[in-house]
Amino acid sequence: MANQPRRSGFCAKPIAGSIENIEVITSPSAAYDADGKSGIINIVTKTAVEDGWMVQANIMGGAPPINDFDNKTYNHPQRYGMDISAGYNKNKWGFNAGANYLRNDIAGFREGDVYTIIDNIKTSFPSAGERSFKRYNYGARVALNFQPNKANSISSGFYIGKKFQSREADLLYHNSRQNFTTGNTSHFTYYNANTQDKEGIFTLLNLDYSHQFNDASKIIFSGLFERANLSGLTQNRNLYYPNTHDTIQYTRNPSTNPLNAYRAKMDYSKKIGNGELQAGYQYRYDIQNGDFLYLTKINGTDDYERDPLFSSDVKVNNKIHSGYLQYNGSVDKLNYAAGLRLEQSDRLLKFSQGVDESRLSLTNLFPSVMLRYAAWKKGTIKAGYTRRVKRTNNFELNPFPEREHSETLEQGDPNLLPEFTGTFEVGLEQNFTGGNFFFTLYHQRIQNPIQRVNKVFADTILNRVFTNAGRATQTGFETNLNLQINKVWQTVIGGNLYKYKIKGTIFNGDIPIQNQSWVYSINSTQSFSLPRSWLLQLSVNYLSLRATAQGEDGAFLTPHFTVKKTTQDKRWYFQFQWLNIDGGMKISNRQRISTWGNDFYTTTNYIYEPDQLQLSVGFNLLRKNRKITLPQSEMGEKEF
Repeated sequence: MANQPRRSGFCAKPIAGSIENIEVITSPSAAYDADGKSGIINIVTKTAVEDGWMVQANIMGGAPPINDFDNKTYNHPQRYGMDISAGYNKNKWGFNAGANYLRNDIAGFREGDVYTIIDNIKTSFPSAGERSFKRYNYGARVALNFQPNKANSISSGFYIGKKFQSREADLLYHNSRQNFTTGNTSHFTYYNANTQDKEGIFTLLNLDYSHQFNDASKIIFSGLFERANLSGLTQNRNLYYPNTHDTIQYTRNPSTNPLNAYRAKMDYSKKIGNGELQAGYQYRYDIQNGDFLYLTKINGTDDYERDPLFSSDVKVNNKIHSGYLQYNGSVDKLNYAAGLRLEQSDRLLKFSQGVDESRLSLTNLFPSVMLRYAAWKKGTIKAGYTRRVKRTNNFELNPFPEREHSETLEQGDPNLLPEFTGTFEVGLEQNFTGGNFFFTLYHQRIQNPIQRVNKVFADTILNRVFTNAGRATQTGFETNLNLQINKVWQTVIGGNLYKYKIKGTIFNGDIPIQNQSWVYSINSTQSFSLPRSWLLQLSVNYLSLRATAQGEDGAFLTPHFTVKKTTQDKRWYFQFQWLNIDGGMKISNRQRISTWGNDFYTTTNYIYEPDQLQLSVGFNLLRKNRKITLPQSEMGEKEF
């Protein structure tokens, strides 16, 4: 698990006419959850609403694959989908609803090379074969809003949906054993058929109430409940080759892991002096009861035996109390924001057998400060600091191994600590006719970086474990230019360059680690607005090689091309996309991941389907200053 570029964001897509301004918040204030290492995007919408219906609908279809790698199992990936959203607003009532379905398979190929050294015997087991995904999701959402008067508002939402993913990895292994003492060598070939299925059915219900007082202060109460029925099955079959009807070993790892999650929140804001004071409290609670089995087939029979060392029930409870104070204000040309978030978290893990109960209680402060000074015309200098947390998910805490595939047992660590990141930054922003520009220098200090590391389990099996790996730092700069070159051509180009260093120990201090690398990413979008509402767009995203605790993650390139035609009344659009452009060059949509130690080496090249062709058609019946806001999972889908 490598270090990642420091910023990314996601948000619902509001209608452009309803947007008053978009704030890119690189140092989120104490009013926001402390989760995550990156910044966020905050969309501020206009309050005026036009009554009536609005409808949005899209349908997408993908062409058959240009390259399916001659796969035998998932050799016909399917890609199609549709979604429809509708909203109605009348007087004091507002109603939104939506439904979607997406099938998004992808063909893939995997090349790997591994060796282990045990008792002066080197075992090499290179492999190659299919690694494809079948995946789909669908859901329905409803939201209702009632505003009896200007001071009060009540809203509620409901969501139900399903996600499914099946990963097929059918690999041919060529094993060789070399005895360094005697010089003897031996060879063995076998076929590994591996399927990993996972499914989640998600349900969410939320209720919010807001009241604005006569002095313009405001209070908001919100509550949320989520349920996620999560299940999975990994089947690992080692077969003789070429006679694949005979089984060497067959293991099954079925699991069920349902999650119930709750959130209650109160936020208060009041104008004081030249600014606004915000205060709030939030309680989050989730409970997950997992049942994980490791079954091995008894050769010559249809029966399986349960491995008690690798099977257990795992119960996880997470409780988080958090409160915050935030003040935002301005003096002349200076805007400032300062806040402090106090968080008390409690995590309890219980197991049916084999592992002691684990409890982690933490009290943490998350300060944030941002200063922005209008130093010259349309130019701003900024400086800030923020502290964030990347929490563990329940999968990373499960200490009972799963047979990920023939060469890998994957397991978590019940004593895994959250990852804390403190970010210092200073930069400038410049707006000008036809565009804008920003440049930011930053330094990040990362405590308890969560990494996925390997150690030797057996001669042909590596044990992949989630662990904390000491400390890490990222120091660099980020820049972005948005420029309307002429009436036709708009260019957006950005980049991020930083030095990453990680140092510490893994496996309870037994193995020291130290690694570093320069990392850079480039993101470019070139848009051409042609007559008769035609749009051509080319985007290129590139992420360079990154150091990890035990090795490196290779570079990743994804170019995309879009042609879009919008009708004169702006109600219909027709769009063609060429995704992951490669054209036979074998450079796009692929990544090599390598790790090594004193007694092992592993490198795997993951090659995902390039040159995907898609056609979309959309319809929009818009209303001024309206957006469709629908509920979405906040906690359950993070565990999928």
